[in-house]
Amino acid sequence: MSYVVAIWALVGVAFVVWFVLVSFFTPRIDYRISAAPQLDGDEFRHVVQATCQAAVVPGNRIEILTNGSRFYPSMLDAIRTAMASINLEAYIFEPGDSAERFIDALVERARAGIEVRVVLDSIGSSRMGGQPVRRLRSAGCQVHFYQSISLYRLHRLNNRTHRELLVVDGSVAFTGGAGVADWWVKAGSWGPVWRDTMTRFEGPIVTALQGVFAENWLEASGEILIGSRHWPRADATDGTEAMVVKSSPADRATASRAVFQLLIEGAGREIAISTPYFLPDRSLRQALTRAAQRGVHVRVLVPGRLGDQRLVRAASRRMYRELLDAGIRLFEYRPAMMHAKALIVDDTWAIVGTTNIDNRSFEHNDEVNVAFRDRAIADRLLQDFEADLAVSDEITAVEWSGRPVIEKVVEPVCWILERQQ
Repeated sequence: MSYVVAIWALVGVAFVVWFVLVSFFTPRIDYRISAAPQLDGDEFRHVVQATCQAAVVPGNRIEILTNGSRFYPSMLDAIRTAMASINLEAYIFEPGDSAERFIDALVERARAGIEVRVVLDSIGSSRMGGQPVRRLRSAGCQVHFYQSISLYRLHRLNNRTHRELLVVDGSVAFTGGAGVADWWVKAGSWGPVWRDTMTRFEGPIVTALQGVFAENWLEASGEILIGSRHWPRADATDGTEAMVVKSSPADRATASRAVFQLLIEGAGREIAISTPYFLPDRSLRQALTRAAQRGVHVRVLVPGRLGDQRLVRAASRRMYRELLDAGIRLFEYRPAMMHAKALIVDDTWAIVGTTNIDNRSFEHNDEVNVAFRDRAIADRLLQDFEADLAVSDEITAVEWSGRPVIEKVVEPVCWILERQQ
């Protein structure tokens, strides 16, 4: 017994050492650009494609789905009508009524001969072990957990798949902020229904999103996806230009972080950001500040008192004074947890997906986003943004200065979260 205690003590010490090294001694990357890009020109399009090593592809049909009452039915309908394959990846797949509906649909399709593959993050979806997974597997679904916790994987403990992705028949795809859990569709112990956005895709961009799933599936299962069940030809038609922006910690200078910096540095009129976790690093704060100082209308929407991470909110709020002094407008969503993730710049470019404005998303997680160069999509996202602002509280310097004493007390230690969250 003493040996077991000693081993766990060593593991604990190793974890603390690792955390300290990651939090305090991992060097930051100070992102900067040599000249402000022109976002509406072909040169910027070329630079973004080269930076992301991805193509802007035309001819996509895009539908913005606001809140779980819209996106869950659409996702379940796609699953139930699948004819060849269903590939689902989730950071959060939480047991409950919503999970049962998805499991029922996946089980039914698997029993009908449809190939069903599921990748779940081993921490974010830890409660899916046991009966839920056994039920899926007994019906013929292939289920694997990403980065299961073990001694030889401790060095990658911080690398999670934060991707929320569903691809059906290689021709329809969904991604956005939501996993599978009841808080996206009903009130409960977590509070009111969460505010979130998912996007439905058809067209050539689905092939790129399938490639993102295939990347994590290969790592989790060892299988390389092949065949027309997963890779049907998708010809471009009239529709939206879009590009997949994926990122992973294999290279700390992630594509998503670079694209966010480029768009913010190139903004000429307006920047609108929705994010559940707002902990921008120094270079991103400086980019937002420069944008505001050159006359760009910068607005940031984050969760308010009903946010799900109080310490993260405190860490975020400690930065407010710097941003407010620069002329950036900050809003806290009042009705519920705000979990939508979007960046809209100059009514021209927009990004939706899974990335938060924090170091964890930009540096530690596997993430997936889709960037659009399309005024109609930007306008549609701005409609939701304006509606959300209408039920939010704008934070002023006076209000921030009068924040609760307990918040001021914990702020000095909250900065640690800036490197981990």
